[in-house]
Amino acid sequence: MSRRSKSTTGLAVLFGVSGVLHFVRPKPFERIVPRQLPRKKELVYASGVAEIVCAAGLLHPRTRRTAGLLSAGLLVAVFPANVQMALDLNRKGTPRAKAIGFARLPLQIPLVRAALKAAREGR
Repeated sequence: MSRRSKSTTGLAVLFGVSGVLHFVRPKPFERIVPRQLPRKKELVYASGVAEIVCAAGLLHPRTRRTAGLLSAGLLVAVFPANVQMALDLNRKGTPRAKAIGFARLPLQIPLVRAALKAAREGR
């Protein structure tokens, strides 16, 4: 049985909490769905399900490889929502909110790296 790293555990927790929040408080997530995409609430629920599935998959050695790859793909897929949030905050946010919005963008890189690391742990 392969050992799970702290980064994989952390990513699973992050996905699990975020996935649940998609259902408990969907409005903030709906606001950052890029304007061009229809059915925002359904997309928020679908991404919440995907995050919860990835979280669960990262925790078990048998599913960790697939979950790590899916997690990396999910992080790339939701990146446009993070860009939308940063742009919206740039237009109408406080200076602090603007800084946080744009600072979050490069943080996707270590998250994708953690997901790919998790995939390697599942071998």
